[in-house]
Order: sequence, then structure tokens, then C-alpha cells
Amino acid sequence: MSIYEAIMLICFGAAWPASLYKSYTARTNSGKSLSFLIIVLVGYASGILNKVLYSYDAVIFLYILNAGFVLADLLLYIRNARYDRRAALNPPTC
Repeated sequence: MSIYEAIMLICFGAAWPASLYKSYTARTNSGKSLSFLIIVLVGYASGILNKVLYSYDAVIFLYILNAGFVLADLLLYIRNARYDRRAALNPPTC
């Protein structure tokens, strides 16, 4: 197991709970990028495949945890897109 790989994944993973909280409470996709979420998810999936195929060790659980955070943020993105569409169709009245 590479301690540096684990530290990298812990550092990257530390940001996801804050992102999830913001996505959940803001109820909008303002400032979010669908392509970014997909790219990061593909990156974590590649890391998981590398661990499964070539160097299986405990770090795989960090990849899975981080991928789960990104997947949850992606699902919130889809939910918030619905809220954004509704808001566009029904603008607030003064």
C-alpha cells in the first residue's frame, strides 16, 4: 500500500462532504459542473479497476468511499436540475 496514495485520497475525499452539504442545502446547481463530476467519477472508477486488476490493497476502500461521495453529489445534481427547471418555469412574484 502506498501511504502517499492514501493521503491523496483522504485529502480529496475530505472535500466531498462539504460539497454534498452545499448541494443538498442550496437546492440549485449554480456553481456546479456535471462534466467535472463525471470526470472525477471516471477517475475514481479507474483507480478502483487498477486496484482490482493489478495491486489490490486497503486503499481500494478510499477509492470506493470517494466514488460514493461523487455519485451522491451527481444524484443531488440531478435532483437540483429539476428544482432549477421548476424555478425557471415559475419565477417568484413580488
